[in-house]
Amino acid sequence: MSTQNHLEAPPKKVDEWHENDEILDQDAVALAATYTPGSDAEKALVRKIDKRIIPCIWVLYTLSYLDRANIGNAKTGGLESHFKLTSSQYSIVLLVFFISYVVFEVPSNLLIARLRPSLYLSGLCIVWGGVAACMGATHNYQQLAGVRFALGILEAGFAPGVAFYLSSWYKRYELASRFSIYYTATAVSGAFSGLLAGVITQHLDGARGIEGWRWLFIIEGVGSSFVGCFTWYFMPDWPSTTKFLSGEERVLAAQRLAYDGLANTGGAQGHLGHWQAIKMTLVNWRTWMFVFLYMLCTGAQTIQYFVPTLIGAIGWTGYVGQYHTIPLYAAAFVFILGFCFAADRLRKKPEAIILASSMGVIFFIIVVATTKHMVQYVFLILAFGCVYALPPLILTWVPNIIGHPAEVRGATIALVNALGNSASIYGVFLWPKTDAPRYIPGFSATTVFMGLITIGTILMKFLLAKYPAEQLDAEKMVLDEIEKQRAQGRLPPAQA
Repeated sequence: MSTQNHLEAPPKKVDEWHENDEILDQDAVALAATYTPGSDAEKALVRKIDKRIIPCIWVLYTLSYLDRANIGNAKTGGLESHFKLTSSQYSIVLLVFFISYVVFEVPSNLLIARLRPSLYLSGLCIVWGGVAACMGATHNYQQLAGVRFALGILEAGFAPGVAFYLSSWYKRYELASRFSIYYTATAVSGAFSGLLAGVITQHLDGARGIEGWRWLFIIEGVGSSFVGCFTWYFMPDWPSTTKFLSGEERVLAAQRLAYDGLANTGGAQGHLGHWQAIKMTLVNWRTWMFVFLYMLCTGAQTIQYFVPTLIGAIGWTGYVGQYHTIPLYAAAFVFILGFCFAADRLRKKPEAIILASSMGVIFFIIVVATTKHMVQYVFLILAFGCVYALPPLILTWVPNIIGHPAEVRGATIALVNALGNSASIYGVFLWPKTDAPRYIPGFSATTVFMGLITIGTILMKFLLAKYPAEQLDAEKMVLDEIEKQRAQGRLPPAQA
């Protein structure tokens, strides 16, 4: 039986965690010795991985983003008037989320490398959904801020955890396109949140004596907990440990990552100590360049929490204003997929970042320069799309450069994401109500952020060409993985 035919055979219908797996024939060793990038066997493996991973993380992130960002819709849907929120109080409510979010990201990503991601990520969704629903039970802004702080702790592990999780399954120039599909959840959830908020505030306000904005928190939070109860069953764990792959496929999964310079999470090399991983992360100058770029990116992205407010300043308020937020997220959806798929297909990730940020600068300048509301609205839509295209491009550039050891890759992704999101701590103060209706300081700061991303990416590209990162010993890693699978009985023993 040939290797290709063996891999193309219909998979056994066996539970993913069943331990009595069939021992495969000698084709596994032949496969490991003759790896060819882009082979039919590899394409079949990637399709198999895609079907398991992408739908699960997309659904989870959609729910994560709904529960995190619905505060903006709730604000214009009655929360602001009910709590008599000032501009500063609303900024504090946003701020406390990012404080806990930033603090707990790195510990969480060090933890996920040693756990089953299927259980860990789904479990986070169940708990944060319950916490998000509790926002509907608050009676003043202090209580709301406290619940948002708890929500930040729980959601801190998800976004960097998924970035690390994907980098443990996909090669460098498969990663941005997959991450972009996952990241479109931010755009879809933003658009859906506007639609849902409009429907709820229009039709459920006062139902059973509960305000519409409270129903918004309750419905979206309970929905997250419900879905999290099921996703764990479908998600695979690490390439070297998941039971839905055969021993032959596990070796191929490890081998293709090794030859792309990525360490195999849960593989035969064992675990690096937490403190050693943190030290290696902190002393790497590349880490801090990525932190700088991502801080600018997330600083610009704080505009998302004020979209309903900005739409109101243009002239659309109430549930009509909620519906007018939808085109912004539709543009974000298109820009995310377009830039990320192009970056992977052309293998030009830094160039894609430069183009998106440069376009953003131009569009934001037009928004600030004009006073015609329809022109402002159109170019705000385009600028918003550019802002949203940048996070997946920058974050997936990290494992392209820092691929091993796996724990260092995870710690670096988490640190970049954590410190990058710290920009949101001051970013939420860029849009005070006193700057209405044109919000020139907020738009100007966002324009500067986008321009600095362009300059920083050009500098980073130059430095990486001059000082390339150390490469992984691919041959050793694959041989170690073959021995591990043999020891587990999933590959036949070596012949004398």
